[in-house]
Amino acid sequence: MRVLAVVFSAIACVNSFAFAQEQIQKAVAEPDAKQSKSTVYIYRYKQFVGSALSPSVYCDEVQLARMENGRYFEATVDPGQHTFRSNDAQSGVQLELKPGQEYFIRVEIAAGMMKGHGRLILNAPEQGRYELQSKKLKPLDADKVLDKSHVSVEEANFDRPNTPPASTPIAVATPNSAAAAAATTATTAATKTAAEPPSTQSQTASTEHHVEGTTIEGTSDAGGEVSLGEAARRARLKKASTSSATTPPQ
Repeated sequence: MRVLAVVFSAIACVNSFAFAQEQIQKAVAEPDAKQSKSTVYIYRYKQFVGSALSPSVYCDEVQLARMENGRYFEATVDPGQHTFRSNDAQSGVQLELKPGQEYFIRVEIAAGMMKGHGRLILNAPEQGRYELQSKKLKPLDADKVLDKSHVSVEEANFDRPNTPPASTPIAVATPNSAAAAAATTATTAATKTAAEPPSTQSQTASTEHHVEGTTIEGTSDAGGEVSLGEAARRARLKKASTSSATTPPQ
């Protein structure tokens, strides 16, 4: 029994793995298939005038669907040259479709003698996406679709680029800005030093000079500095007076 349970578990695991692989391959193949086709969105404004009319839409003389008021549908066709028209033979759109590209055609109701007719107008992708996302438009009813192999009535979803959040600017120091800051600091320091009074720049109340190992304290009568020669002379006089004072009398 245990062996059978292990076998059934292994079979279940293999089947699950095979199913997962099939889903992955299908998911990868769908975008590739969509990129190889061309997509044409056909829509109609929601308006009171002609709201009871449902003109047909044709692609290469094949009837795709009957367009109701305020509805839209998606047609997937092969790339190349195609002609789209409604029940007004005077109006139509001839396109050279490219793979992976989207096209937008709007159906309008033109007044007629007995009843209105549908006319097709090709719009730019920017305008078509904007108008197709109106809350007044809804997908076409499935019972109005005649060519189910090319027409889809699923809700249209357009990829919108995400707007990056606003970021706070960060100041980055560059060599030029650093040099400018250093020059500004040096200029400020020099200005501050020049503005200081002379009494704070140098203290000359007492000056020490080392002459032949003897420390001499010189002062200036007028507050100036003592010259080196004057200091040496005073040192010799002081030394001579000290020697005569310490010599005992004979």
